[in-house]
Amino acid sequence: MDYKSSGVDIEAGYKSVELMKKYVKETVRPEVLGGLGGFSGAFSLDKIKDMDEPVLVSGTDGVGTKIKLAFLLDKHDTIGIDCVAMCVNDIACAGGEPLFFLDYIACGKNYPEKIAEIVKGVAEGCKQSDCALIGGETAEHPGLMPEEEYDLAGFSVGVVDKKDIITGENLKAGDVLVGMASTGVHSNGFSLVRKVFEKELTPDGLRAPVEELDGKSLGEVLLAPTRIYVKALKAIKDAGIKVKAASHITGGGFYENVPRMLIDGKRAVIEKSSYPVPAIFGLIQKKGDIEERIMYNTFNMGIGMVLAIDRNEVTGAMKAIRSAGDTPYIIGEIADGEKDVELI
Repeated sequence: MDYKSSGVDIEAGYKSVELMKKYVKETVRPEVLGGLGGFSGAFSLDKIKDMDEPVLVSGTDGVGTKIKLAFLLDKHDTIGIDCVAMCVNDIACAGGEPLFFLDYIACGKNYPEKIAEIVKGVAEGCKQSDCALIGGETAEHPGLMPEEEYDLAGFSVGVVDKKDIITGENLKAGDVLVGMASTGVHSNGFSLVRKVFEKELTPDGLRAPVEELDGKSLGEVLLAPTRIYVKALKAIKDAGIKVKAASHITGGGFYENVPRMLIDGKRAVIEKSSYPVPAIFGLIQKKGDIEERIMYNTFNMGIGMVLAIDRNEVTGAMKAIRSAGDTPYIIGEIADGEKDVELI
């Protein structure tokens, strides 16, 4: 008897590492020390010596049950982008620059080509956020997980000068709320999504064109990778514009996440008609017979990031966001009152 006969294939693990090396190499920053395969990832902090008071910020997350769709469609090259996005967008909310990322893949059986496809997506997410993929772990779990399934989680570390941390402390009534368009459902609410589309959750059902989605398939729309907003936040900063507060619209939608960017005595007022809501949300609401408040309390509804900007700097901020390839909308403003969000 050996390890392979018990369900763990060490040789497959070696092959996975070899296949993913080319993707990892594409994410290397000058600060990365050493190569893939060591016991730890090394990253030089020499660059941050130029900051007055460098502060490390971190984020960790997974992609939830969205991963079930990747299984059904046997498509694994974008789910890694979601994992990176969920971590680095949180870092960007604090004004931080993501420095490096590590992933963790737990699988029932190590299929090297599949693992490499997953890491290809992780590397793409890292490239989109100028973040180095410096390490990770692939763990084979025979008997704990079905052979065809896996789970994916990640962890990222970034840095920000203390004076540039986005805290919301200077929010005032009249500050403008700028929303940045999402690419769709992103990586939250998929337990409800899968319940709504229970009958369609087959490979054929997910690949069929849907009229309400302009002929796109349900699988294509639902698997669209989470938008990464790191470059947009950096473009605003480089333009000399201060983001007063920021909220990454993830699980809990508007009602849970927007208040997290506020301070006591300030409330957010958002106009639902101020931007186009992607068709997928209307389809989910109609097919699931879901109340509107629940929709806004579960999904991003087309806005993946909300920023509070001084009214005099909104035009410049919108220009900077567009220069980074994102689409901004003026969706509301800050008002005096109890810390909360009101959707009108």
